[in-house]
Amino acid sequence: MTQTGALIVGLNAVIVAVDEDAPQLLVVPSGEGTPALPFGPFDPKTHRTFEIGLREWVSEQAHFQLGYVEQLYTFGDMGREAPLAELTGTDGARVISIGYLALTPDTSNPPEGGGVWRDWYRLFPWEDWRSSEPAVIAGVIAPALRRWADEAGSPGKREARRDRIRIAFGLDGMTWNEERVLDRYELLYEVGLVPEARRDRGEEDAAPAGMGEAMASDHRRILATAISRLRAKVKYRPVVFEIMPERFTLSHLQRVMEAIVGYPLHKQNFRRALDRSGFVEGTGRMEAATGGRPAELFRFRREALREGPASGLATPRLNQG
Repeated sequence: MTQTGALIVGLNAVIVAVDEDAPQLLVVPSGEGTPALPFGPFDPKTHRTFEIGLREWVSEQAHFQLGYVEQLYTFGDMGREAPLAELTGTDGARVISIGYLALTPDTSNPPEGGGVWRDWYRLFPWEDWRSSEPAVIAGVIAPALRRWADEAGSPGKREARRDRIRIAFGLDGMTWNEERVLDRYELLYEVGLVPEARRDRGEEDAAPAGMGEAMASDHRRILATAISRLRAKVKYRPVVFEIMPERFTLSHLQRVMEAIVGYPLHKQNFRRALDRSGFVEGTGRMEAATGGRPAELFRFRREALREGPASGLATPRLNQG
């Protein structure tokens, strides 16, 4: 990596697509034996911009060409790169990573030796509420967090911890907020429930079962930041169409939105809001029937972005009772 004194600047890419009903993340192998985000150094001698450097690293590591990209966040906590630093020759230096969110409709497998697609709910199983509340919350997470709260040294600290748990996980009658992905992951890391926390602390005992796959370095924290951003942004900007194919059915669009936000949408309310948005129009072509009635194919009206301030898509939640 590029080193200026004891400061190193790295670049990370969170590359997201949706395949059928599964939100997909493009990952590459790491020297730790765990999946990693595509990452590499910014070289001021050869990279005119950070984004150019990012695109070169993704092409080299994942054998994938990026389309839509936006800067996500700068990650610079002390020690955040450990233990990956030992594998990249940066041990002892301060590593700052600039994260990017990339969206693509392309879910084809990159050439051999490149990246592989992985369902992001394998990494964050507690975030998928599309069928019902994930069993791991009641079975593992909530009991462990309540024990952690009870262990606080004073009544005030205990209540503060309980409030934090309620807000993060929607417990005790509070509402689940799908955008708090990072808050939830950081709480689980602090309590030691995710495998990265055990690894970084040098603890030999394993994390509880069902807490998702670990990632290299702090890459799962970077991914949590990206999911939080995307779940919020689809509501105020039409970025979901960067994931959609050129032609799609409205049912397909709804499934993609549900895959991203992690809960089922109310079909009629979603369709009514979509009609009012002016973002889609019918093509007059029909999808080939696969057992049911053929459905009309629609397209994204990109020209709608020039017609006035653009919002995102409504995400009316289906009451699962």
